[in-house]
Amino acid sequence: MTSEEHDGDGLFDTSVGESILVADDDPFIARLLEIELRAAGYDVRVANDGERALELARERCPELVLADVMMPNMDGFELTRRLRQDSRTASVSVIMLTARGLSADKLEGFAVGADDYIVKPFDTPELLARIRGALRRSREMRAQSPLTGLPGNVRIAEEIEQRCLARSSFAVLYADLDHFKAYNDHYGFMRGDEVIQTTARLLQDVAMDVSRDEAFVGHVGGDDFVIVCDADLAEVLAERTIERFDAKIGELYDAVDREHGGIEVVNRRGETQHFPVITLSIGIATTERRSYAHYAEAVSIATEMKSFAKKTHEGSSWAVDRRTS
Repeated sequence: MTSEEHDGDGLFDTSVGESILVADDDPFIARLLEIELRAAGYDVRVANDGERALELARERCPELVLADVMMPNMDGFELTRRLRQDSRTASVSVIMLTARGLSADKLEGFAVGADDYIVKPFDTPELLARIRGALRRSREMRAQSPLTGLPGNVRIAEEIEQRCLARSSFAVLYADLDHFKAYNDHYGFMRGDEVIQTTARLLQDVAMDVSRDEAFVGHVGGDDFVIVCDADLAEVLAERTIERFDAKIGELYDAVDREHGGIEVVNRRGETQHFPVITLSIGIATTERRSYAHYAEAVSIATEMKSFAKKTHEGSSWAVDRRTS
């Protein structure tokens, strides 16, 4: 075991207690936090710089991160920003620790997505109370999809709203499966769930490949997903997603249905109906030619473009809004 991490079994064991990752380059403070948090019943891992903390968080996602502001290699602000951008860690609660009580530091911490802020030296009972409060709010608001593990509507709205307020260059991709209901009715909900889970993993993989961890992937519910990324990556991401989806979806059909190009069923009138293989429609709202006042406006445009793609193209397709207003 290296000097930059300590852990009883090398994994976050949620059966023992909620997991906390401590990121602090001061070995005395890090050890003190580890002892106090373990005594309070939490699973604890410790990293002595921001880069290692990010690596540990991605390996096994904790419920909460205690991040020192001033750390080598990657400071607490950058660590928090990276955690929020990664769909695997976007819902993690973050409390920042600092030796400085400057308002500017606090504002920057909240701007990058921190949930709370503690000034060192801290009072242990107060710190534990703040941790309990952050974890309670996280449980109530995470709204994580139980089927896919992706962030749900609360985090999706927060992610888009933050980008709207920052006036950054971004795009919202709204993805929806076509002909999914027929598949679900024919094969049953367990096979249908497999399609949803496969799609979620595919979206995450493509987002990772195209954006180098910069894209956010969320699950609206059912067969609807949202991706938020830099505006200049949106069309490449949409095209590559469709290519991989079309190459993968056939594997989830029985051989006879693959040969027929979809599902054939006999309806109540004795007529044979053909339902094509599931396809994917993606609508893109981007800030390249317009801005959005709030997240609902961006989602509305992306949804509109998704419907346009679905109506005007056969098979999997995407459409981007190029209007200026």
